[in-house]
Amino acid sequence: MPVTLAEIRPLALSLPRTHEGEVRGRVKFYVGRIVFVAMARDETMMGFGFPKDFREAALEAEPDKFVRPRTSDLRYNWLVVRLAAIDHEEMEDLVTEAWSMCVPKRVLAEWIAR
Repeated sequence: MPVTLAEIRPLALSLPRTHEGEVRGRVKFYVGRIVFVAMARDETMMGFGFPKDFREAALEAEPDKFVRPRTSDLRYNWLVVRLAAIDHEEMEDLVTEAWSMCVPKRVLAEWIAR
């Protein structure tokens, strides 16, 4: 059973300083004005913050799981995953790691300490 927005939403919103928005029919999760997770309109794929330096390695290692971002998004630390290809635990890792890339270091340290 694929991961769904209903599973992603409570996790994302539980992370400090996160808020949800919708842009052109796409649900997005933000820290401030920075998007760290964006859902496809059909909710079958999730874009998320991911280091550019490791993007090609992830795409080559697991081409059935990861998808290259749109050309306009290649300049960002961004990657896309097929939700049917991951389980709940991997989704949690991807979402929290994406969040950790854009939240202030002090907030991250406080969250880790909990």
